Amino acid sequence: MNCSRVVLLNLLIALGLAGCSAPQPPEGYGVPAPMPEALLEWSSRPLPGKRLTQYSLANRAGQPCVLAQATQSVSLLRRALDIDPNQLGQIQFDWWIQGLEPKATVTDPDTDDAPARLLLGFAGDETKLSMRNRLQFDLAQALTGEAPPYATLMYVWDAKAVAETMVISARSDRIRKIVVGSGARSNGAWQRTQRDVSADYQKVFGEAPGRLVSMALMTDGDNTSSRSSACYGSILLKDPAGQTLAGSLQL
Repeated sequence: MNCSRVVLLNLLIALGLAGCSAPQPPEGYGVPAPMPEALLEWSSRPLPGKRLTQYSLANRAGQPCVLAQATQSVSLLRRALDIDPNQLGQIQFDWWIQGLEPKATVTDPDTDDAPARLLLGFAGDETKLSMRNRLQFDLAQALTGEAPPYATLMYVWDAKAVAETMVISARSDRIRKIVVGSGARSNGAWQRTQRDVSADYQKVFGEAPGRLVSMALMTDGDNTSSRSSACYGSILLKDPAGQTLAGSLQL
């Protein structure tokens, strides 16, 4: 299996696992820290052969948050969901960007690192998948016992790309990214973002979303062998009437 295929499988595995046990990291790469009570529905998702990004509870400017610290590493903090698309309105989330690698950008597969990412996984009609996608999904399912989400919408803070840049992953077109902020100017301040989930999904995938089945945080520095860090505040999924949905991260 070539290197690019291994990288793709790593990401598909991390995105797709909901009930299966996570793959064990190699010796010397650490183990996920126990989840505090506020994150009991969340679990660390290591990627085989990769160092672990460390996730812990912290506080910035009086606001509780999840501190993510990547040192040449990548892993996800993830939870399963089951939300009907008709219930989905806006998503609101707060980020505090602490440190990033200036050369990193999700627009280049070779330097695809970011201090903060929010990933939303969706179910869908898998008969619409291309043959390449089906082979990727089948292989991931054979290795893990569970297929990845039909589609993953990723909100990203990027070091260089301007806001509203859209990127289709070079490794799988079922992963699509929207840059919601860039540069280091958020250092020392919270940045609040609100997005219309269904509209964003429609824009990047060209169809209406299916059920929302997962949500994950991801801070990484593996591709650029660098350090990056961010604090994630509350992440509120809201219905069309503005009411907060179960499964939101409320700190």
